Amino acid sequence: MSTQFAPPPRSATPPAWLRTWLPFLRWWPRVNRGTLRADLLAGLTGGVVVLPQGVAFATIAGMPPEYGLYAGMVPAIIAALFGSSWHLVSGPTTAASIVLFSILSLHAEPGSARYVELAFTLTFMVGLIQIALGAARLGALVNFISHSVVIGFTAGAAILIATNQVKNFFGLAIPRGSSFATTWGSLFTHLDQVDPYVTGVAVLTLALGVAVRRWLPRWPYMIVAMLGGSLLGVAFKYAGIESIGTVGALPASLPPLSLPDLTLENLRDLANGAVAVTLLALTEAVSIARAMAVRSGQHLDGNQEFIGQGLSNLVGSFFSGYVATGSFNRSGLNYAAGAKTPLASVFSAVLLALIVLLVAPLAAWLPNAAMAGVLFLVAWGLIDFHHIQQIARTSRAETAILLTTFLATLTIELEEAIVIGVILSLVIYLNRTSRPQVVRRVPDPLHPKRKFSGDPKLPECPQLKMVRVDGSLFFGAVAAVRDQFHAFEQRSPSQCHLIVVASPINFVDVAGAEFLTTEARQRRARGGGLYFIQMKRAVRDTLERGGYLDEIGADHLFRSKGEAIATVFNRLDPEICRSCRLKVFLECGQTPGTARIPVPIPNPIPALASASAPAGPPVAVAPRPRPGHEDSVALAEVAGR
Repeated sequence: MSTQFAPPPRSATPPAWLRTWLPFLRWWPRVNRGTLRADLLAGLTGGVVVLPQGVAFATIAGMPPEYGLYAGMVPAIIAALFGSSWHLVSGPTTAASIVLFSILSLHAEPGSARYVELAFTLTFMVGLIQIALGAARLGALVNFISHSVVIGFTAGAAILIATNQVKNFFGLAIPRGSSFATTWGSLFTHLDQVDPYVTGVAVLTLALGVAVRRWLPRWPYMIVAMLGGSLLGVAFKYAGIESIGTVGALPASLPPLSLPDLTLENLRDLANGAVAVTLLALTEAVSIARAMAVRSGQHLDGNQEFIGQGLSNLVGSFFSGYVATGSFNRSGLNYAAGAKTPLASVFSAVLLALIVLLVAPLAAWLPNAAMAGVLFLVAWGLIDFHHIQQIARTSRAETAILLTTFLATLTIELEEAIVIGVILSLVIYLNRTSRPQVVRRVPDPLHPKRKFSGDPKLPECPQLKMVRVDGSLFFGAVAAVRDQFHAFEQRSPSQCHLIVVASPINFVDVAGAEFLTTEARQRRARGGGLYFIQMKRAVRDTLERGGYLDEIGADHLFRSKGEAIATVFNRLDPEICRSCRLKVFLECGQTPGTARIPVPIPNPIPALASASAPAGPPVAVAPRPRPGHEDSVALAEVAGR
């Protein structure tokens, strides 16, 4: 389904300064009768879906069930109006809920008034940090949480979600907050105490959810599963079974006003958790927004999305909402349902409020076991088996990151698990970038154009070595490149000339520049030189600003390999060349010092040529090459280099 739009009329575009402060004005000109109808239908679908999800996610977060619904109202509206994505739907999510529970359960009893107050405080802090990051244009920070970290964390969070519902699924008396090992140990050591009626309700709910999702994908599987589990629970109730506990009636009201408790003690206790939740929430939101933007053809402003997410949490903390972020399920459903603008999210939030007013009291019939069955289903859906297998096949390092994050999620605090995953990702990234490959390059005589190759069987010039450095030269990579250059020198001391293909070098820092000047100085002392081909402008500018290029020599930088080889060939020792039988380059058929260096000669302007040319003997000028054909002694091999 395509949701791409033609640009709005120029006259309908608001001023730039106004669009900066009110970003919804950027897409408002696209709204018309057709988009309103599509957004209303998509919003209706989203409002129905978020009802069971909100209750489930609030349960995961340790909050009273109604707060999951409140988190899908005001925060969703604010994020839609002040974010950048057309299709991202914000609200409560599984990952944010499980991290919230992990952080707050250390400071208060889940579900208590104090716990709820701390949730509002944490949400306010998260919103403030998100706005600050967006205003500082630090949207790239979320890139430090790699895909493998997210997959491993999500899989671990899924196991924890199921773990926290074991007592409700099997009807066991397991203390709240028990660890992963303690919970499953209690289950396997108390199998004789499993309540068959409670487990029956949970299993029926789970089975219904799986069946509807498999064979009736258009039906809201969560609602159907909850209805089935509730009916069985009611039947057991009427049969005199008293062990079936229920969620209890939800208040049929709009989100009440709330106030975060911003004391210094709370700010200190929640600071680390707020940073972890911020990184996770922004990673979720921006990743989903990017995925939606690719499908819809929209240009996404990551920094504006940061601000939109921050405002949604900041404002939401005053309207009984806990941490909200982008939801993949609801965003994907929103797009598939035909949403055209962010108004679909606004309509979804408004319709959710109306639905809550009508059906909230019915939650009194919803068994805890049915909710546990739904959460088991949610947990299973969170484990991305496809990408886990793909990562395992592709990279051992990424697999190690995934497994480390997964195990850390199960065994330590969740915010610490995220930090460990990020640190491990950075360590592996730095390890990769600090060891750039240095690849030998020699012309292949069997290739029609003598294309350059890294084949170790091909002979090299005894005086000139050519390499390509596949990576940037920064302080962490200098040692590895220096060691490889030193190894080349030890193997072939006579190769005092070195040509470096510099096109893969994206940047050079001070340490890298110092290394290059030292290398150039040492080779010059041995009678050779250091030369570069296709050096990027940014790298050259760095060398120029620091004065390093004066030491290396601006005349040692070349635009093409043919030009470089022809120039350096004239600086080789002719005595060695006369006795050499390798004939690596086409220039080897000449005596060093006599080969022509290809210099592009522009076409002279006729009027100036005749009027201002000084009298004197005629000067022989090499004919100008045709486009794509360099006039070089090494013509045949340049095209393949």
